[in-house]
Amino acid sequence: MQVGIRSVGGSALRLAESVLLAGGQRQARQNAWAAVCENRRHAADRTGATAPPRPAPEAAQR
Repeated sequence: MQVGIRSVGGSALRLAESVLLAGGQRQARQNAWAAVCENRRHAADRTGATAPPRPAPEAAQR
C-alpha cells in the first residue's frame, strides 16, 4: 500500500514541477542554445584567425 501512495505522491510532484517550471525550462533551453551558437561563432573566428594568410591571386601569378 505504501508503494502506491509513494508513486502517486511522486507523480503529483512531477506534474506540479512540470507546470510550475515549464517557462523556466523553456528559457533555460533557449539560453543554452544561444550559448552553443555563440561558442560556434567564436570557434569559427579562432579558426579563421589562426589560418595562415593566403597570398592575393595577382601576387601568386608574379
